[in-house]
Amino acid sequence: MGPSYIPPFGTRTIVGCLGMLLAVHIAGFNEHITEIGLADIRGAMHIGHDEGAWFISIYEAFNIAAMAFTPWFYMTFSIYRFSIFMTAVLGLLAIPIPFMPDMFSLYILRALQGLSAGCLPPVLMTVMLKYLPPEIRVSGIGGYAMSATFGPNLGLPLEAMWFEQIGWHWLYWEALPLSLIAIAMMAYGLPRDPSHLERFRKFNWRGFFLGVPSILCLVTVLYHGDRLDWFRSPLITHLTFWGGGLFIGFLLHEWFHHTPFFRIQFWGNRNIAMALLTLVAVLVLCSIMMDIPVTYLAEIRGYRPIQAAPIALMVALPQLILLPATAALCNIRFVDCRYILALGMSCLGIAAWLGTWLTPDWVRDNFYLIQILQIFGQPMVVIPTLILATMALGPADGPLISGMVNMLKGLANAIAAALFATLLRRREQYHSVVLLDHHGTHGTALLGLGNPILERLTDRSLDSTHIARNAKQIFHTYLHEQSLVLALADIYFVMMWICVFYVVLTALLPGRVYPPKPLPTPKSA
Repeated sequence: MGPSYIPPFGTRTIVGCLGMLLAVHIAGFNEHITEIGLADIRGAMHIGHDEGAWFISIYEAFNIAAMAFTPWFYMTFSIYRFSIFMTAVLGLLAIPIPFMPDMFSLYILRALQGLSAGCLPPVLMTVMLKYLPPEIRVSGIGGYAMSATFGPNLGLPLEAMWFEQIGWHWLYWEALPLSLIAIAMMAYGLPRDPSHLERFRKFNWRGFFLGVPSILCLVTVLYHGDRLDWFRSPLITHLTFWGGGLFIGFLLHEWFHHTPFFRIQFWGNRNIAMALLTLVAVLVLCSIMMDIPVTYLAEIRGYRPIQAAPIALMVALPQLILLPATAALCNIRFVDCRYILALGMSCLGIAAWLGTWLTPDWVRDNFYLIQILQIFGQPMVVIPTLILATMALGPADGPLISGMVNMLKGLANAIAAALFATLLRRREQYHSVVLLDHHGTHGTALLGLGNPILERLTDRSLDSTHIARNAKQIFHTYLHEQSLVLALADIYFVMMWICVFYVVLTALLPGRVYPPKPLPTPKSA
């Protein structure tokens, strides 16, 4: 099979690439808006807590599984047809979801929507690397990086706008009008690559049927492990055993197969190994460091999403300037992207260190300095990481690395959700036990100073039983606030040391890579 035709670079190519970028952002918005607005969706659709957890995990599992195998399919059906079809499916499935009569039908539609959404990010990476000329290819990588920095941070403000101003149905329906715009741009600008349906004769069926169920099982374990108390649950135990076994078999099969979905041998390249490890780490860091202030403001201060939206907007909007600026900086040949990566990780580490000073007196404004450091840190980490992963490869290696990068990008969100839930629960329980122990041990030491809670309640009621019950409730409210704040500060502490580890790893592991050179222009006769 010969290489596909690449048209001359021009306005149509730019429009097509922007349409592809918009389609990927639609998929990201659909994911993050429904995840952030889950409490509102559960209330509107009368969904319980456990059903809501499956509502999220089913979408994410099929989303990540689709990312892993998409490169083979878009090479077979052509980028043009595959992208337009999947964007159309993503938009059309949003129409009936609010009207589903039962949970089974809702889960089916969410699985299909997650499948279609997961097919788009790998195509974007290939489009940016294939259709853009070498001199601006790093800028294309910056455009792809928007799906990891700009899109997730914009999810909270969009959820607040749709739910508070328009209606909860638009938490789903926002995908439809944007999908129509993206399809029109792609239909106009993307090249009409030919289909290669003969590739089905050599389809890697064994790898496909080993990989898909293993990824579905492992993602489900990550999203439900903490809720079901990990390996005390038979479901989590069986999914981990069978999913882990299938995944190991999938990796061994891909190592020896002549036409693999993944080229596992890429992990032997120091730059690629460093880039993939750093990509997972930075996405976990960014996700958790956004979850911490949102959780604090919701649980301690009672903020609604529309009140917490400014802390997400102040990170999202500057990315429209800083991502191109960072890409332009990394495109200068004498600038070593490893130093940019280390500096960006240092910014995230300092932001996490500032978060360890969290107290119950903080309000939204206290998080602004932490968010400002993330404004600079996120693009300075994500873009050099993608450069390290892609600049050391040839054009034919793109599909073999694209699925791996995007699958790890999706797994990072699942790992972040599992890590945050586990750390928050365990550290909150630890601090709650320690605070109760101190109260029981030293509670009598301050009896002579009086009990301010009882004194305040005595002025409002004469019923001693009522006063005692309310005093106990107020005490446990204070205890919950203190233990939650201490747990969130501990998570910031863990994130800080992860950043320190990756700064050291950046100094030791990767070698230097250079941005691509422009193609030589032929001399006239």
